[in-house]
Amino acid sequence: MNVSNLHYVIFIFFLILDMIEQSGRNLNKGISADCVIFGFDFEKIQVLLIERNPVHSQKPEYALPGDLIYDDENLDHAAGRVLKELTGLTDIFLEQLGAFGDPNRLDKDADQKWLKTVRSNPDVRVITVAYFALVNLRSFNPRPSHFARNVVWKPLNEIRELAFDHLEILNSAKKRLKTNLDLRPIGFNLLPEKFTLTQLHKLYEAIQGKEIDKRNFRRKMAKLKIVERLNDKQRGVPHKPSNYYCFNLENYNKLVEEGFNNFGF
Repeated sequence: MNVSNLHYVIFIFFLILDMIEQSGRNLNKGISADCVIFGFDFEKIQVLLIERNPVHSQKPEYALPGDLIYDDENLDHAAGRVLKELTGLTDIFLEQLGAFGDPNRLDKDADQKWLKTVRSNPDVRVITVAYFALVNLRSFNPRPSHFARNVVWKPLNEIRELAFDHLEILNSAKKRLKTNLDLRPIGFNLLPEKFTLTQLHKLYEAIQGKEIDKRNFRRKMAKLKIVERLNDKQRGVPHKPSNYYCFNLENYNKLVEEGFNNFGF
């Protein structure tokens, strides 16, 4: 059995298991939940995508993790369930981004071909409620299941094409992420427990998509009092070791709740 056939068999196996497990529950064929998951690799903002089985094509097709909701579940629970079913990720706080309901959002030829392989009513209009989350990608081990052929991290700025209207959803999440920089601190969920100021600085530059003056950045961070210097330095690096820092959770959470006025860079 070749790799392609093996993937198909695995897909059918999990599809049957899901049908058995969810028997007795009704899918709402007109509402779905899609998830934008951001991570940071110390250089670039990464986005978690699923690869679906292409239909009559050898070109990989990528999409945001998403699927229909059940009639008996609320939207927040549905988003968490969908993310778990497709990627294996759990215990992630998802923030609602908004609803996307263009009547033509499912009309692309490749999307219609794929929908006919997984949905009994591929022509039904679907409105999706999108969510997004910031995670430390080193703390999770995504694994594909259900109709996801593979799960991959892709650099945000290198994503040019996605299924359905997922590129529009991704761009909206990107704008929300930038807007949030002016209103509250960001980094706790994207960085490890201890980090260098250079790594934090690179994170903010990656989100903004531009260079940020290092001195001005560090001055503003010091003013906010959200990071604390640790008695620990980098080891085994080819340059002068930098001090590690951690977030002051009390001050960080206070600013998340209360916000601040125009911290923007």
